[in-house]
Amino acid sequence: MLRTHTCNELDKTSIGKEVTLCGWVHRRRDHGGLIFIDLRDRYGLTQIVSDPTKSSDCHKTADEVRSEFVVQVKGTVRERPEGMRNTNLNSGEIEVLVKDFKILNRSDTPPFEIDQDKEVGEELRLKYRYLDLRRQRLKNNIMMRYKIIKLLRDDLDKMDFVEVETPILIKGTPEGSREYLVPSRLYPGNFYVLPQSPQQLKQLLMIASMDRYFQIARCFRDEDQRGDRQPEFTQLDIEMSFIEAEDIMAINEKLIIDLIETLTPGKKIQQKPFPRLTWKEAMDKYGSDKPDVRYEMPIVDISDVVNDCEFKVFKEAVKNGGFVRALRVEGGAKFTRREIDEYTDLAKQYGAGGLAYIQVTEEGPKAPVLKFFKDDEIKAILEKTGAVKGDIVFFAADQFKVVCEVLGHIRSVCAEKIRPPDPNIFAFCWIYDFPLFEWSNEEQRLNATHHPFTSPHMEDLDKLESEPESVRAMAYDLAVNGNEIAGGSIRIHDAVLQGKIFNLLKIGTEDAQRRFGHLLHAFS
Repeated sequence: MLRTHTCNELDKTSIGKEVTLCGWVHRRRDHGGLIFIDLRDRYGLTQIVSDPTKSSDCHKTADEVRSEFVVQVKGTVRERPEGMRNTNLNSGEIEVLVKDFKILNRSDTPPFEIDQDKEVGEELRLKYRYLDLRRQRLKNNIMMRYKIIKLLRDDLDKMDFVEVETPILIKGTPEGSREYLVPSRLYPGNFYVLPQSPQQLKQLLMIASMDRYFQIARCFRDEDQRGDRQPEFTQLDIEMSFIEAEDIMAINEKLIIDLIETLTPGKKIQQKPFPRLTWKEAMDKYGSDKPDVRYEMPIVDISDVVNDCEFKVFKEAVKNGGFVRALRVEGGAKFTRREIDEYTDLAKQYGAGGLAYIQVTEEGPKAPVLKFFKDDEIKAILEKTGAVKGDIVFFAADQFKVVCEVLGHIRSVCAEKIRPPDPNIFAFCWIYDFPLFEWSNEEQRLNATHHPFTSPHMEDLDKLESEPESVRAMAYDLAVNGNEIAGGSIRIHDAVLQGKIFNLLKIGTEDAQRRFGHLLHAFS
């Protein structure tokens, strides 16, 4: 071995020992005689001291080194002088007086500082990824990722799950995102695809009686690269036999709680067990199917209050089967006209024609739309929303989806502005009973909300042909602080029912056999 210890291993118990360390020069300081070097490896930092009175050759080498040189040093561990100790480091009470100094590799001046956590352009970071990964924040991320995966494996092993690696080169079965194609050399003109997920493969494992499966699965999706989309990513993939939705939610909840309480003890889970909301409840109350429930700020339906008012926008929305909903923002009466205009622009981005509002001031309600409402209507609106002096109430009037998206996004932005949520709180919630299908205006057909293998609720089966958009899926998502982080469903395991779903999705018998015949045959 080229070293006897790592850079985070030495402490007061090591004083007097002869040691050999290897690592990168993190920082170098010349104090007009003594040279101090912070030596870094994956494990931490150790201070190295070169004294010309002890070894002139060694000191000459130490004088040559610069940031990111790779070096090997041999020396004696000694206690740091009083006033020079660093309590933030495991090795902060000691230093190594070097007697042999060897440069293993020199380094050009790095294009950005490794020892500083400063913002660096993404293009530069990716070009020099090996340097970027030397920075402490990135290193911490990789170590945290490793600890998460190890803890998950250990926990799942205790629950009798079996880890199975499913194939990376598979048959193409288009079911959502675009797939990456891999041409076959042995069969010209034919292609493998990289899996979007191990979905069908793990279903086959259940048919094969594996009962409880998991995988730290690599997934590939040829999608537009937005902030929450990646061409390849890793997910914890789980499948279980003979269970109900509540069983899988309980197991995942246990895993999440164990992860947070073990690896991030400084974080707090807002509510245990995690609250559960139907998709309809989440959309009605928060305007989102992945709501941030760290703050309450509910959306309120006031359609019954304004269905006969003189404000045409509200009246027509209700008449045409839409909704009028309101969002009370505590303390929002102080919003300036410019801020309100910004919220109006945001509403328009999500399909609204505009954004009505009422500010509740010391002098009473104020708004351009007040002239269209009777006093008793205004009073009813304020009572139903709970608005008091100092608040503002925003309104959206349109079809269900538009109203939810508009007020849901305004809710998030206003919450961050008025009372930014505590970043150390994790507010989880389960969302279930999603619609099984959603209508695509562009394609003029039904699409699967999740995927075509999601089971409908058994009590909704009689609606499959007559009211397919009202059929609920046995699906569930887990959201935290406004982000979806997990999701799953009970699968269809009946070939006849699966065929009905394919028909509704306009996947013909021949097409279904070509794409999913292996799975349909396994059901029989």
